[in-house]
Amino acid sequence: MAGHSQFKNIMHRKGRQDAMRSKLFSKLAREITVAAKTGMPDPAMNPRLRLAIQNAKAESMPKDNIQRAINKAAGGEGDNYEEVRYEGYGPGGVAVIVEVLTDNRNRSASNVRAAFTKAGGALGETGSVSFMWDRAGEIYYPASIGNADKVMEAAIEAGADDVQSDEEGHTILSAFESINDVSKALEDALGEAESVKAIWKPQNNIPVDEERAQSLMKLVATLEDDDDVQNVYANFEVDDATLAKLSAA
Repeated sequence: MAGHSQFKNIMHRKGRQDAMRSKLFSKLAREITVAAKTGMPDPAMNPRLRLAIQNAKAESMPKDNIQRAINKAAGGEGDNYEEVRYEGYGPGGVAVIVEVLTDNRNRSASNVRAAFTKAGGALGETGSVSFMWDRAGEIYYPASIGNADKVMEAAIEAGADDVQSDEEGHTILSAFESINDVSKALEDALGEAESVKAIWKPQNNIPVDEERAQSLMKLVATLEDDDDVQNVYANFEVDDATLAKLSAA
């Protein structure tokens, strides 16, 4: 299991998501506004906006908040956000990609660099680590949608590339270019997904021990706590015994 996914699962079990709900809603609203500004404010005509709204609903974001974010874009309100990708290495040479939506590139660069430096890592140039990753689509369904065989069959019919199922749910991967078509076909077969998004999928993961994993998780948490940061990806993996210790800590 990839480091980013492991981190998300551990933090979810610890209740971190609930504590960060207000911050999460702010980030989701920012993505909705940017998506609406870069295309039509109608989700039926704007795939990126449709996915942003779908992911906001999956996090139980109120409809009023979603509509307010769309209205900001339609009315020309709100800041003009710039999409920036930062790349670097964390503890142990683990590659990290940070996706940002910001109205102040200097502030974001300073904050991201400080987080890397404090963790014992280093921020690199754009492209310094992304060549080790593939752009892909990730579609997630909870376990309640059905068993692995049912989801696998639907995924094959939809043209997906891979399915990873566990007791918590089903993660379906697709080519980046096919994410909208695959997600629509899956929606017809299984219903609306809990989340649909473009991700960075590492070509290889680096095994790390408990101490290194804790340092990396702290780095990811620091980055994700920044208001400008939308997504963080890290190409590390932890064995089951270490994962159990981290979950219990």
